[in-house]
Amino acid sequence: MSGPSTAIPRAPEYLNNAGLRIEYAEGKGRGVYACREIPAQTLIEVSPVLLFTAKEYEEHGKHTALDHYTFVWRDGRMALALGLGSLFNHSQRPNVSYTIDPATESIRYVTSRKVLPDEELCIFYGHKLWFDPVDAADKPEPCSEHLEYSADDPWGALPSVDDEDEGSSRLDAMFDVFPDGDPDDVVPEEELPFRRLKLTPEEEEEEEMDAVRREDAWIVDLPDPRLAAVMLKWLKQSGFDVPSMAHLKRIRKQDEKMSMVLILTGEHPDPPVFPEDIQLPPPYVAPVPTSAALTMTSLKLKSSLWPTIYAPRKKFEPEPWTRGKVRWACDAMKQVVKKAQYIGKEDELPIAAYVPIPYDEETKTATRMLEPISAHDTRKSASHPLRHSIINLVRAVGELRASPSTSAATPMSPPPQLTPVIDVPAPSLNQVTAALSKPHTHAIPPHPSHSSESQPEEVRNGAHYLLTSLTLFTTHEPCIMCSMALLHSRVKEVFYLIPMAKTGGCGSVTCVPRLEGVNHRYAVNVWKSSEMGDWAEANGLRVDEAYDA
Repeated sequence: MSGPSTAIPRAPEYLNNAGLRIEYAEGKGRGVYACREIPAQTLIEVSPVLLFTAKEYEEHGKHTALDHYTFVWRDGRMALALGLGSLFNHSQRPNVSYTIDPATESIRYVTSRKVLPDEELCIFYGHKLWFDPVDAADKPEPCSEHLEYSADDPWGALPSVDDEDEGSSRLDAMFDVFPDGDPDDVVPEEELPFRRLKLTPEEEEEEEMDAVRREDAWIVDLPDPRLAAVMLKWLKQSGFDVPSMAHLKRIRKQDEKMSMVLILTGEHPDPPVFPEDIQLPPPYVAPVPTSAALTMTSLKLKSSLWPTIYAPRKKFEPEPWTRGKVRWACDAMKQVVKKAQYIGKEDELPIAAYVPIPYDEETKTATRMLEPISAHDTRKSASHPLRHSIINLVRAVGELRASPSTSAATPMSPPPQLTPVIDVPAPSLNQVTAALSKPHTHAIPPHPSHSSESQPEEVRNGAHYLLTSLTLFTTHEPCIMCSMALLHSRVKEVFYLIPMAKTGGCGSVTCVPRLEGVNHRYAVNVWKSSEMGDWAEANGLRVDEAYDA
């Protein structure tokens, strides 16, 4: 009989919807590879796990090849991932992250960045390795503990999906986007780890009469053209000159007949009452367009109902993001997650907010924000309904900017926690927003590069108003109260991980910066990992969906 064959076996074909295949690689053995390009945050595999009791594994499992593939499950049992789960190789820079699902006894594998065709898909095994990683620049010492079990913890050296190292590695994998490459390269919109909400979404062009949206308004005929000027003056005095009418022309001329639109019936259900000295026929109801015309065809159709403003809008042109700026955002989001996880273990709600040092030097100099600021939810410990993390953070920035004791040579940094936010017995939203929007009158300390003897420069009103030009990262979608606080604080943009479907004010229940009539609009960005349903649960960030965040 001939000896055992040394030829490398042929890998079996593996078909799934994600487009994966199995191949052999020198020094690694079998691995999982991409057959095509796979976008970031794509679910590529759900592996059921086979669980062994401690006794089974001690008596049998550890003496077999299973010893190289098993890991510690949450309840202390040993787990073997079926499917592709045991074939993902280790990498110091993984392109796949994973979370466990105890309810279904399975593991979900998701790409943490875009994966190119023929690229191997790898996960991070942890820092306690029992082998030399192939791709390590400086390889750690092999962990011999893997083969030396103690009586108290025979599996302690095996990588556990729940230990602190693995938790950190999961975050690293989730937020380690574009670790390589030129930091000035612009990242295509579809490859960004977040999606940007459009604050002025493109409306339908309404180029067919059936597509034209309309609503009822009060109309009055003007028997004498000279009454037009009198009525326009009366409209301003009566309060009928409202923003909802801005897309309509007030006067319509048809042949010899002149009419005026007064106000929408939805805003004023009863017929308007004119002054006694103005003799006009009774007003009547007629349909008018609900918005301005975006195209010439739409203008013609809408003006057949009532003369309408022509206001073509520019298409949504988002600000380009470079690789370096994406890394900056990823690091900020990772920091806010760590903050929330930590305070969650301290019996607070795991909700945190974070303002990093601005990415570009110009904004850093203009805002004088030389250290990051973070805050967390303190409603439980303070027994105060207003101690939301964002309200705490806004207050921290206000105190920081107002502090006269900040020296010129000391970078601005906030106190570790905050003084009371707004101590009123039964606060309303109007009271909160009014308190937060009071004009800021304190001088801002001079930049550290200035002389300590120089006087603080005079700051133009609004130039450094609380969060002006700054970016805020938060774990959970801000509630309506916090969204209004951010609006009054003039924040530049907001990033959040976890939508709050029942209470969110940045895209869920409503989108505050998108509301008509607001005097400031900030950008809203939702991290794509939030679309993974079990992400918050797996990372200790779940809060009741009815909570305001």
